[in-house]
Amino acid sequence: MVEKLLYVLAGYDDDTEEKLSGMQDKLYELGFTGVQTKDIPMHFALGSFDVSREEELKERLISLSESVREFSVELHKIELFQNPSEHVLFVKPEENREMLALREHFRDNVDVFPWAAHTTLLIDKPDVIQVAQTHVMEEFRPFSGKVTTLYLYEFFPARHILSVRLIAEEPERL
Repeated sequence: MVEKLLYVLAGYDDDTEEKLSGMQDKLYELGFTGVQTKDIPMHFALGSFDVSREEELKERLISLSESVREFSVELHKIELFQNPSEHVLFVKPEENREMLALREHFRDNVDVFPWAAHTTLLIDKPDVIQVAQTHVMEEFRPFSGKVTTLYLYEFFPARHILSVRLIAEEPERL
């Protein structure tokens, strides 16, 4: 039996969500299915936590939503995590000061692997990912987006617990 964990996720603005989910949808249209969790927002994880910490994490996310501003991020390349039985095809957001500062709030996690910001497109067998990567690379162009939302989910199965918006950027003054 797989142990349930809570995950804090950083999500994107609507335009970025549309671009990223559009990339994933094209893979689905081509027949790729993968084993990644479906029907959740595009994101990068900030940490995983024991389920006993749900109330604490909800309070923490609400507090952060009142003090942390949304921030820009460059989604600049396609990369892979290569595990023996499955590979992960993902879009790599460039780490910046704001992202790393947000990550600092979640250092008390129980993550098994070293943290690397990534937005998963597909998880599958290595030979399948190799073909999928070719399709993604044909159309991918680096683009800018914004991190605007924090999510709290429990996995597995996926259970959405909380979504909070970060403080909107102040408009530029002329």
